[in-house]
Amino acid sequence: MPADKVERYADGLLYTDLVAGYYLGASDEVLSAISDFTAWFFAWDDRQDRDVVHGRESAWLRLCVRLQSALESPEEYMHHRDPLVAGFADSVSRIYGWLGPIWNARFARHFHRTIDACDQEFINRTTRTVPEPGAYLELRRLTFGHWIWTDLLELVARCELPDEVRKHGAFRQAALATQDFAAWYNDLCSLPKEYAGGEIHNLGIVLIRHEGLSVEEATAEVRRRAGRCVTEFLEAERAVLLLADEAADGTFRGAELSAALKSCVGNMRNWFSSVYWWHHESGRYRVDSWDDPSTPPYVSDGPAAHEEG
Repeated sequence: MPADKVERYADGLLYTDLVAGYYLGASDEVLSAISDFTAWFFAWDDRQDRDVVHGRESAWLRLCVRLQSALESPEEYMHHRDPLVAGFADSVSRIYGWLGPIWNARFARHFHRTIDACDQEFINRTTRTVPEPGAYLELRRLTFGHWIWTDLLELVARCELPDEVRKHGAFRQAALATQDFAAWYNDLCSLPKEYAGGEIHNLGIVLIRHEGLSVEEATAEVRRRAGRCVTEFLEAERAVLLLADEAADGTFRGAELSAALKSCVGNMRNWFSSVYWWHHESGRYRVDSWDDPSTPPYVSDGPAAHEEG
């Protein structure tokens, strides 16, 4: 996003409002790091879109390689000439400063998979390959970064959760319901924009293509799936809160773990309302106000400096 467009559009996109609504209890430093990372994530999504539109396959591949490397050694990319790479390195280096090497390695492992998935999405889009619904659902969970945003809940709680807690069925069900809701509601709200732009990576468009639904039917089905996530979360939330009560065994560690679980599941709940309202308030999805429904006014559609070697 060029400087003039940042001044004109950035505040209306409300990225920081989104983060503030679903990472409650974070310190100012943690909230700032997550907010910057979230804004970066949207910018990365916009870069992919423009690289697809302009056929910049080599530029996209170079970007993926650099992001993979920056994820492992962010300090080496802090001043990279591509601001998207430098911004990523800055955000990651700050995120890595809180919970230690084991958590950092897990976050990196999850984000490596997100980069790979977004590369697959790029290939699908450039080859006009519409994945089957089941394949799309699995890929979307990776491109959306389901487990990355769940990992960041631990930064807010100031506690690295042990594997037996993170992998507990109720915790994973609650986290998945939260992130699936966010992904499907995003697909629902971005359907007009992406349908107008000839996009193919959207649950509604996948259902139109493979199940023969009309736009209206696909919209209703995506809305139904998003609503089902709420019910699934409420069921899992009760079990997670019971798990938190059981963790409070009278020891300091037990009290810490119990508080962390309550913080995590509480912010999972916050995702629903924050995601819902943000999609209706952010200028990112106000397609009816754009001169060209296929091209967001807040991105630059001209030649990009990052195309150079």
